[in-house]
Amino acid sequence: MPNQSLPKAVYEQLADFRYKLRIFIHFSENAAREVGLTPQQHQLILAVQGYPGRDYATISEVAEKLQITHHACVGLVTRCEKSALVKRRPNPADARSVHIALTDKGIELLGRLSAVHLMQLQNLQFDLTSVEDIL
Repeated sequence: MPNQSLPKAVYEQLADFRYKLRIFIHFSENAAREVGLTPQQHQLILAVQGYPGRDYATISEVAEKLQITHHACVGLVTRCEKSALVKRRPNPADARSVHIALTDKGIELLGRLSAVHLMQLQNLQFDLTSVEDIL
């Protein structure tokens, strides 16, 4: 990465973005705990339900989305399954993997959490589009 000095306004905007990101993450973790989930469980059910083009995902796909190891993802899926948030289904295209889908309980909790998360995002007014104007 080249060592270049950027305008002060860029650093200010990046610092503000990082600050808002920390606020959002802190908010998200607390919101998950308020409905009885760990932040990791919330991230998993969001990754599954938010997988592009379908309402299920494989463990490998979720591990990639969460940036965790396959082994850690298996453990997280197992904990979510025990909490009745997700269910495993056979993958008809590949017997070596399974599809992870949300249960009704998982969908209900994710819906509640997503509604408050959308409001929080609106309140924080994330916007990096003006960085291009500065550069």
